[in-house]
Amino acid sequence: MSMFSAFNISASGLTAQRYRMDIISENVANANTTRTEDGTPYVRKVVTFAEKTQGHRLFSKVFKEAKDAYSGSGVKVSGVHYDRDTDMKMVYDPSHPDADENGYVTYPNVNIVTEMTNMIDASRAYEANATAFNASKSMALQGLQLNNNG
Repeated sequence: MSMFSAFNISASGLTAQRYRMDIISENVANANTTRTEDGTPYVRKVVTFAEKTQGHRLFSKVFKEAKDAYSGSGVKVSGVHYDRDTDMKMVYDPSHPDADENGYVTYPNVNIVTEMTNMIDASRAYEANATAFNASKSMALQGLQLNNNG
């Protein structure tokens, strides 16, 4: 694995975790949004990741991938999906403008405790990638200093 591959892998992790934190922030900000532009309550969003791979299939590229099988290529955001598995919250409030005919208001399926736990997880993963990036940078600088002294 080259020195720059380590930088690219850490940078992809930083980017992915930053995007995840943005989506979590959006969920928290909309925890009480009972009506979006389309008239429905906000639905929680979830970020999914996948391994970053090369999109080509030429033999020379496949051979290079096989040769470099032990060096990763980073992570990418594979998608942002709506959480349709978690139930929306139904709260009895007949005075609310979005109440149904029975007086219930449908609130988003955002759980603040879950979102804050996910935010801490994403933040720690971001910090780990930043630490790995700085360690790679430190090793590269020490290698350059060895070359200059020798």
